[in-house]
Amino acid sequence: MGLLLSGLAAVLALQACSSSPPAAGRGAPVVGPVTAVSHPCRHGNAEVQTASDPAGGLVYSAWISCRSIAFSLSADGARTWSRPVTLPGSVAHLAWDPAIAVGPSGKVYVAFMVLAGPEIYPVVDISADHGRSFTVSRLGAPHPGNFGDRDWIAVGPHDQIYVTWDYAPSRHLVRVVCFKGGSCAYRAGDLSEVLQTSADGGKTWSSITPLAPGYPDSGSISGPIVVTPNGRIDVLYIRYGIAPGALTLGTAHEFFTSSADNGRTWSGPVRVGPAGLTISPRTWWIDGSLATDTAGNLYAVWDTQSGGTDIGWLSYSTTAGQSWSRPLRVTTGSGEAANILQVLGGAAGTAYVGLLTNSSGAGYAGYVRAFSVGRGWRTGLTRISGAAYGRASVWPGDTIGLAPLPGGAGAGPGHRQIVATWGSAVGSKLSGIWSAVVSRLP
Repeated sequence: MGLLLSGLAAVLALQACSSSPPAAGRGAPVVGPVTAVSHPCRHGNAEVQTASDPAGGLVYSAWISCRSIAFSLSADGARTWSRPVTLPGSVAHLAWDPAIAVGPSGKVYVAFMVLAGPEIYPVVDISADHGRSFTVSRLGAPHPGNFGDRDWIAVGPHDQIYVTWDYAPSRHLVRVVCFKGGSCAYRAGDLSEVLQTSADGGKTWSSITPLAPGYPDSGSISGPIVVTPNGRIDVLYIRYGIAPGALTLGTAHEFFTSSADNGRTWSGPVRVGPAGLTISPRTWWIDGSLATDTAGNLYAVWDTQSGGTDIGWLSYSTTAGQSWSRPLRVTTGSGEAANILQVLGGAAGTAYVGLLTNSSGAGYAGYVRAFSVGRGWRTGLTRISGAAYGRASVWPGDTIGLAPLPGGAGAGPGHRQIVATWGSAVGSKLSGIWSAVVSRLP
């Protein structure tokens, strides 16, 4: 996925989405006002991730801000946000790629990557007081002179922490290409997606466990992760064809794998989508998102590139990832663009897809749509980002955020309200973080 180095490169250095009509007999979703989450920063704000704590009634967001990681919370249903704070562990180093989760006890976990001298490794900040203060847990680099990128985090039923990240033993073998207005894509490297876990609140961490066959140069990256109530670990990752010797990356597909023994062993990879739909090695954004609904159904979204078009897709699994549905289009595929996708599971058989795209030619715009396993798309693409477009020449980050809205119908099964967050340069030459609440969803 030409992605990652995502935040690293950008900090260092829609598709014209025609909306299909809403399902007959239903009113359209209601979109609240666009709210600023971030404060101005001379390096811009980008790459947001969002999670909520229904029991505590809070929504949390983390993003890249001034080469560190910023954090903010909302206690009033995402109508307003607290003044952003800089997370400890991200200040003295270059930090990027935040990921966020809330554990069953209400603890908040924010993971991110740091570059510290010759090492690149993940850090997890943990808050036991609803985001008022954080302790820092460093995972550490397994090998001097390593390369690391794009972390994801999930928390198990007993507050066990799971972090996936891109790992390469030899930084000097990793080659990237960077894009104006975007971040960077991998060209080559001894890359593999790996997992580390902690059962003691981040005091100690396991050694790395590869998730894909072929370690240490499997060509696998970007592993969004979910943990089921029974403790099964599910991961979606990208795997590129990789040339032996030169370690040059070709086209890629999304694969699914799971572990029933706390990450010690992993099931054989299952390709999501047909062989003919491929991901370009020049894709600079984070291509892929995984979620589960209240019944345990899995949902994957990603986008593929071919012939000058970029198409977003959704596939679902009712068999714990052993098999996947035929992919359904999220976007029309009418042009070449950045389609940054996120999926959120809702009530049984329901999922919501968020999209940030620059396909219109006018700049970045955000959309949401709802899906049902039994009935297909329940809404068209509903615009959430207001009338203004974000500058296409300004990097918005490689991710967006979606979370159920605490309180009201959003607090229980059947998330009828969600909060979406995204980065975009609106009315400025620098990107900011924005949010909107979407209600009356199927």
